[in-house]
Amino acid sequence: MASHPEGIEMKHWPVASELNPGPLKTLLHKLGLEKQYPNQLTLRSLLEINKDSISDDAVDSLKAVPRYFLRKLLIVNADCRSCTCLPEDESSIDLYRDEDNEVNLLDLITALFLCADSFLQQEMALKMSMCQFAVPLLLPPGTGSQSTLMLWALRAILKEWRPHALSESKGFEEGNIVFEQMPFISFVRLQDCSMSKSQLLNNIFSSGQQIHNIFAHKDMDGGAAPRTISGGLVEACWYLPCGSRNGDTFPEPLTVANLRGDICASQAQFSFLTQVSTAIFIFLDSVDEDERKLLLSLGDMGSKLFFVVNSKEEVSRNVRTSVKEIMDAFKLKSNKLLMQRPNVNRARFSRQITKAMNDILKESTSKISIESMSNKAIELGLSVDECKTEASKSAEEILKGIGDQSIVNYKRYQLPLQGEHWKQLAKIEKEECRLKDSGETRLEEYKAKLQEDKLKIRREQNKYKTTTAMASFLGFLATTDKEEKALFLKWLQFKLDMWSRKDLSSLRNRFKEQSLVKQDNTCLEELDQCLLDSSLGIEHFMREMGQIYEASRLGNPQASSEHCSLPALAAELLLDGYPFELLDGDASNIPEKWVTDVLMELHRKVGEKSKLLVLTVLGVQSTGKSTLLNTMFGVQFPVSSGRCTRGAFMLFLRVGEDMRKDLRCDFIILIDTEGLKSPSLAQLDESCEHDNELATLVIGLSDITIINVAMENSTEMNDVLQIVVHAFLRMKEVGKKPVCHFVYQNVAGVSAHNKNVTDRKYILDRLNEMTQIAAEMEKRPSVNRFTDVLDYDADKNNWYIPGLWHGTPPMAPVNTGYSEAVFDLKKNLLEVLKICRYEEPSQIPEFTEWMKSLWKAVKYENFIFSFRNTLVAQAYDNLWKEMTQWEWESRKKIYTWQTKADLQISNLEANSFEKQAEIQDLQKLEESLKSEALKMVVTLEKEMTEELDAYYKRKDRNVSLIEKNKIDFFHHIRDVHRDILNTENNKLDMAVKLKISTIEADDIHRKQKVIIEQKVLQLRQNSSDSKTPLSDEQLEDEFGKMWSREVVKISDLEEQDIPSFVFKQLRGDFSNRNVNEELQNAKNLTAYGKEPFKAKSRHICTMTKLKRMFAIKKVKQNVQRFSESVNDTCTRFILDSAKSQTDYHDTLTKEVLQKINESLKENLKDLKTNTKFEVDLKLHICGIASREFLQMHRNFLLRNDPKKRLEESRNQYFSDFIDLYRERDHCQRKAQDFVQHGLRPAILQYINGFLGTDIVDEMVKSSHAAEYSSRSSFQYSILKELLEKDDFQAFVKYFEKYEIYVKDLICQHIKECFSAEMSFVMLKTKRLKEIIQKIMEAIEKASQPLPNDTKSVTEFMKNLCKHLVKDICISMDAVEVVLFQISTTCDPFTTSLHESLSDLKQQMQDEFSKSIDIIESLYTLPIKPQDELFMRVSGCTKQCPFCKMPCDAGGKDHRQHYANAHRPQALGSYRSFQTQELVETLCTTDVNGERSFINTDTDSKPHPYKDYRSYYPEWNIQPDSTDEASDYWKYVLATYNDRLAGEYNAKPAVIPEAWKTITKAQALEGLKVAFSIKV
Repeated sequence: MASHPEGIEMKHWPVASELNPGPLKTLLHKLGLEKQYPNQLTLRSLLEINKDSISDDAVDSLKAVPRYFLRKLLIVNADCRSCTCLPEDESSIDLYRDEDNEVNLLDLITALFLCADSFLQQEMALKMSMCQFAVPLLLPPGTGSQSTLMLWALRAILKEWRPHALSESKGFEEGNIVFEQMPFISFVRLQDCSMSKSQLLNNIFSSGQQIHNIFAHKDMDGGAAPRTISGGLVEACWYLPCGSRNGDTFPEPLTVANLRGDICASQAQFSFLTQVSTAIFIFLDSVDEDERKLLLSLGDMGSKLFFVVNSKEEVSRNVRTSVKEIMDAFKLKSNKLLMQRPNVNRARFSRQITKAMNDILKESTSKISIESMSNKAIELGLSVDECKTEASKSAEEILKGIGDQSIVNYKRYQLPLQGEHWKQLAKIEKEECRLKDSGETRLEEYKAKLQEDKLKIRREQNKYKTTTAMASFLGFLATTDKEEKALFLKWLQFKLDMWSRKDLSSLRNRFKEQSLVKQDNTCLEELDQCLLDSSLGIEHFMREMGQIYEASRLGNPQASSEHCSLPALAAELLLDGYPFELLDGDASNIPEKWVTDVLMELHRKVGEKSKLLVLTVLGVQSTGKSTLLNTMFGVQFPVSSGRCTRGAFMLFLRVGEDMRKDLRCDFIILIDTEGLKSPSLAQLDESCEHDNELATLVIGLSDITIINVAMENSTEMNDVLQIVVHAFLRMKEVGKKPVCHFVYQNVAGVSAHNKNVTDRKYILDRLNEMTQIAAEMEKRPSVNRFTDVLDYDADKNNWYIPGLWHGTPPMAPVNTGYSEAVFDLKKNLLEVLKICRYEEPSQIPEFTEWMKSLWKAVKYENFIFSFRNTLVAQAYDNLWKEMTQWEWESRKKIYTWQTKADLQISNLEANSFEKQAEIQDLQKLEESLKSEALKMVVTLEKEMTEELDAYYKRKDRNVSLIEKNKIDFFHHIRDVHRDILNTENNKLDMAVKLKISTIEADDIHRKQKVIIEQKVLQLRQNSSDSKTPLSDEQLEDEFGKMWSREVVKISDLEEQDIPSFVFKQLRGDFSNRNVNEELQNAKNLTAYGKEPFKAKSRHICTMTKLKRMFAIKKVKQNVQRFSESVNDTCTRFILDSAKSQTDYHDTLTKEVLQKINESLKENLKDLKTNTKFEVDLKLHICGIASREFLQMHRNFLLRNDPKKRLEESRNQYFSDFIDLYRERDHCQRKAQDFVQHGLRPAILQYINGFLGTDIVDEMVKSSHAAEYSSRSSFQYSILKELLEKDDFQAFVKYFEKYEIYVKDLICQHIKECFSAEMSFVMLKTKRLKEIIQKIMEAIEKASQPLPNDTKSVTEFMKNLCKHLVKDICISMDAVEVVLFQISTTCDPFTTSLHESLSDLKQQMQDEFSKSIDIIESLYTLPIKPQDELFMRVSGCTKQCPFCKMPCDAGGKDHRQHYANAHRPQALGSYRSFQTQELVETLCTTDVNGERSFINTDTDSKPHPYKDYRSYYPEWNIQPDSTDEASDYWKYVLATYNDRLAGEYNAKPAVIPEAWKTITKAQALEGLKVAFSIKV
């Protein structure tokens, strides 16, 4: 609400609904402004991005007129005044048009000023002034009795002009229009004058140019409509010279006022004008008595009067007499009467008025400022729209300290934290990344010193007490009254601008002059610094506020209560539409903690609904970037021709409810940047670097980037294009896809777009050329064209915009074509965002993470390979979690299928009893199953590929950031399913081989069983024929003799020469390689591998260039460690495989050899070994395999020995013999035997078949779920566990035998999980109940419908096996033994089966409950859960070439390896060639420093760490995310330094003292940072 000066009675205007019927209420109702009156219409509501803000539809009702006018005005479109008349229907033109179809333009403006709050009034006045419209000086009363002087509303108008006195020097003056002392000339009229003073004034001000309607008149749209509320409105405009003696109408600036309506009806306004005016021109056709008296009453003021009379023939003698009387009364000269004669047109008469005004300027020294008019207004009873409030007093209080001192000194004492300390901090932070000045100091020690220096600076900042100015500033910001706060900031801004303006103008001119003179840069640098230091604005107070907050965080994670509220205060300002400094251009740094906490506070204030779209404008300085944003969105970024402010500012615009769904965001952020330096400034130090940093940052933050180019300066255009191409290339590489539009300003003509085809081609050629240069610099050889970097359409992504001014400033209005072109650009950009959004907009937390990562990467010289972003890591990790789950689902499906396939193979014996026929059937089945497996794997691969496609089409989870990894994920899917298919084919081969290998044993067993059964029957017959009944003891004795005679006749199974099979596979592995001599010398494979493997000199390649013996020794040590690691891994696989209940198969040896080959392939470059080493290593490991696989084979033969199998049935045959002899019922016993010997083994096999997958499923749901969700989570948990164990040998095992360590750890996790939260009992019981239920159902189905006789039992058993063939494999031995001489009927037998099954269920549950060795049992399962879990988290096995940290990228087939947290190279056994000391430096430090490395890869020649990719192109060693990220490994090295040196036979590393102070808690926190773990 407009405020009033002190001493004036405050009048509380009623709301519109309470207004008495009258013109104002009628008009407000007509325009739909009732609810906005008085002063309820806000600027913030108009800046909202909604459908109305981008609508270009013509008004269809008078209620739509105000919004249309304001919308156009805020984007400085002069056509805003054309909306006052509704469109007419041309088919029915009514000569007597209804006046309700239009509104008077002045009434509209008056109504809007009455409804607008004070800030919108200021904005309207400013934009009207830019359009060169007259602005309200005295606003008619709404419902009050007095007009209001619009002093506050006009305070924002800033003008530049060049008086004729400065024409030669090309200087200019700049000032706020309310402070400037100018001649003040008023134009008024008596009654209805036939001459239009407004049109005449327009002619005067438009001299030499196309006439511009500064003042509205009757011949304009809405000008002829009757005025209802604007009578008494006084408008003002300013004439400002451009310095041209021929072109300027007046040689100096002046103010012209225009009173609307008859002076008799507005006597208060007229009286005011007579008091303040230098001259008053009165337009009249006649003078009546009252008017004559009014004029004569002016007294001394009468001398200011000029009379303008339209001298028509009908002008009466009375008029001339009255005018002469008045002139005589005031003793006015005749030249003060200006009469337009009939033969003089308006143009000629305008020149007469102009001459009269020039004469006034020459003769009169009277000048007045608008601010000084306020006292006069109060004296005359008028209102003023501002007063001395607490806000203005506080602003004055803050600036009182400036006094006579310079702004530089004021800033030094009142804003001390943003001075040299802050700039020094910025330099240190960059040096931490670039390490250019380390000299001879060890890098890690140098980094530690830099960190200590930062802490010292922060401590120094903390010593400062809050200054008087900052205390006042913060105190007023803390006020809860939003309007008072806004007034305070406006007042402060005005006053600060006024102070700064005093010095800046002369400094800019001096800078301009010096830049044109070739000399050393010292003077330019000093002037540039003076420009920076002499600039003082609200942003400097906000910057100090940020530094106070950041300094207060030192040593106190929770900011002190005194300063913890600062982010909330800043967030409030952001929400209220104030710009917020993102990048401090003076220090070229971002206060990350401050910016992050402010934005997070804003995030909380909006209820965590903060989805953002970011729009940035980039371009050379003074090419209209800020003006473009201001015009496009109606905002007020500072517009200045100088570089008073550097950096980047952000401004939040709310998105309206009606567009949130389309744009899918809550805010649009505008980022305004300083201009990139022009060629004249490029000579300043670090200018190019600064501009590249700025461009990379803001383009990286943006969803849309507008590149603003001034067509008239091709050199500047090339400069800006070169900078932005670098930035876009960097964004492409890190996964960001900004939309880019090029805006070419100052391009005239409606056909500009078509005529500039040649220019567009030229620019595209330049972009392509610069892209190639940038790609070479950024080391991206695959990029050749600009369209390789981003989607770019030369027709759609180029915009040609006319010049800003329509004519010659300062009197030129904003070009309507400019406003309309910018509006079209805005609509297009928003439409593009609606249609082409490639991802879900980020919320503030994601935006801040991205910002911090971008800025950190910018501080490194090699941006692309230094970029490490939490959002990218999270996006990558999220997808891998999904991939892991998809992969596990595929594997589960194939494992389920494999179980059924194994059953088909195992159950084949039920259909065939001839050995050869059975083998043929097996081979046919194998082919069928392999074909089926192929189809299934293809289907699973297709499903997983579709899942990945669908994932990438989603617009959330920042999926676009990992677009470049897409091909890696597809390759992983392909490789996974290839591996699954190969594994399945191998398993089928092994299953069939196993089945074939049992055929011989089955054949022997079958034949012997028939003989045994015959002997049992014969023995029973002989015993029955005995005259004397035999006792049980006698029967047992007879049976034992018979059994022993027959069993001894059974031959043993033949043992295979397993070592020869293994050796054959070894020979095949070396096929086509000249190693025959070495292999021929290998006599007995089982003799190898009994002693530890020893690396020997003959294993190492000839090292002609390695002249120092310790180099060979180092290689030998590496080879020894490698061979031990491979040997341990392969031995573990061999032992695990040998524990399975299967026979040997060549696939096992092939897998062992494959493991060796993969390890050799991955490490061959590092090892420098020869073929002799490979032969010896494989002989060693295959020797172990031959012995273990031979024992595995023997165990298999033992389990399948015909004698043993018959012995297992001995008791059953004996029981049958006794029952037959005694003629006893054996129904229950037969049922029990079948359940125990036939169903029990099958049930156990069924449970174990599912147990592996069940364990994995439970593990990924248990307390360990997070650990096994992705590789990075698992790595974090491993390292955390190692830290907590505090076990040096565990660390060594982790370093040297990673796979073994991890698998052992997984087994331990399984043991813990199933011992605590759940148990095998639950899993086994679940599967037990499941299969028992299936068997029960099969019994029911198999027994119906069957007669209750003896023969039916045989049919029942066949049916039962048939019903269960897809679930379990029932031993046919058990079935045949049960059916041997069975005499029971079907019903009793099935009843007994039910009872025996119930007993078996209870028995097995009891057995499950007994304590077992969980880990040992894992190795006997067909699907080993530890292996499956290891596959989930193993990733690839590549290690960092320096620190040996495993690659953290998921899968195995990816183009780039990286690690989340690199470690000191000492932990990878890296040592100095000269001193043999372990190297303490982190590779993340070295690759950004100036040092070199030497190893066998470089042939002992120094090679720069920075260029490590020449030798290791597949590795991307990214910088640590924070200083704390590497604390974990620093702690480990500091703790175990001496013991590691002993382990690696080296000298301890020389570590910085700071590392020794790192605690275990700090190490853990660093680990969390490195892996982005948020707890």
